[in-house]
Amino acid sequence: MRASDMSRPATGALWPLILITSLFFFWGMANNLNDVLIPQFKKAFSLTDLQSGLVQSAFYMGYFLLAIPAGLFMRRFGYKAAVIAGLLLFAAGAFLFYPAADNHQYSWFLGALFVIASGLAFLETSANPLITVLGPPEKAAFRLNLAQAFNPLGSLTGIWVGKEYILSGVEHNESSLSALSDQARQAFYISESQAVQGPYLIIGAIIIAWAVLVALSKFPAAATENTHEHTGETLSAGRSLSGLFAKPHFLFGVMAQFFYVGAQVGIWSYMIRYAQSELAMPEKEAANFLFIALILFAVGRFVGTALMSRLSPVRILAVFAIINIGLCAYAATVGGLYGLYALTATSFFMSIMFPTIFATAVDGLGPLTKTGSSLLVMSIVSGALLPPLMGLISDASHIRTSIFIPALCFVVIAWYGLKSPKRPLSATPVATTH
Repeated sequence: MRASDMSRPATGALWPLILITSLFFFWGMANNLNDVLIPQFKKAFSLTDLQSGLVQSAFYMGYFLLAIPAGLFMRRFGYKAAVIAGLLLFAAGAFLFYPAADNHQYSWFLGALFVIASGLAFLETSANPLITVLGPPEKAAFRLNLAQAFNPLGSLTGIWVGKEYILSGVEHNESSLSALSDQARQAFYISESQAVQGPYLIIGAIIIAWAVLVALSKFPAAATENTHEHTGETLSAGRSLSGLFAKPHFLFGVMAQFFYVGAQVGIWSYMIRYAQSELAMPEKEAANFLFIALILFAVGRFVGTALMSRLSPVRILAVFAIINIGLCAYAATVGGLYGLYALTATSFFMSIMFPTIFATAVDGLGPLTKTGSSLLVMSIVSGALLPPLMGLISDASHIRTSIFIPALCFVVIAWYGLKSPKRPLSATPVATTH
């Protein structure tokens, strides 16, 4: 898009637009810090892969259970109030990391992650539509895409913070741990769990400050009023759901999104563990591959978007999914350094999947779009279910074998891409943040 085509935000909306765009950075950071917490908690609490995978279960159950309440809250009190509520929940969860570490309680950490994710459910539900009203309607899609560019930056920051300030680089195997005295072993566990306190206290403080800024800032009227009245959406929840269940393509899209999020979360959750298991790679070095994966993910968004100006988005989705089936199959069967390369490369091809599935699933829904969007957000519950399943397979067999799970997920996504109509999407902007 040429610079001359870019409309400025409406008068008085620039500062609110900056505040809300920043939220895409914050939740990207929170999401990908989990990928560092999994190996960190595994050694701090001597967990199995299944148990460490509960980090994602607690997190994504927060999204799943709060998606609809967040939407109802937004409709009743407005976008701005929902953003403030989300930020306060986010900060509360971050602050809960301090007592969880002090008491060395893994279950407390899981509870804190659930609270953080509950806040993010409010933020993701409200920030995307709020961006669309902070300026001219005809440029809403541009503003959303601009905001989304900050999401991978947050993800990269999360991995960097985890690598530099949480992962200690001190690693013990079973024999070296057993050689330690009980007191030294317990001191190691406590030290590793307390490594998260400082970063999460700082995160909590920043989020509280952002909530205050949002509360004190003047927003356009459309951001603060009852969104049910503002949008003119009069369909009841029951009628909306019955209407959606009569649309097979939308339901297929929900299923495809379920398997996509499960694949993405599963691959990123166990990439460090894969490198450690396959190559005996130190955790800090292994985290570099996760960092590279997120860079590839960001680059893939730009490349994929460029391709979509010439080719059908759903056909690109299908081709990328088929490539990832092959990459995952290679990582699962061959392993080693090249298996790690293959697993890392999947991130490039995952990059366009969430927004493409989301956009094609809600396209043409009309007044059912908001309810449909809530169901698509709820479909990310797969992030709570599939990583523990991968952990269970890893504990019973090998971490490499668990990569067959995302391979199967990409089969479903490829099927969706091949079966979806190639018609151009409508101009209605949608949430495309993962």
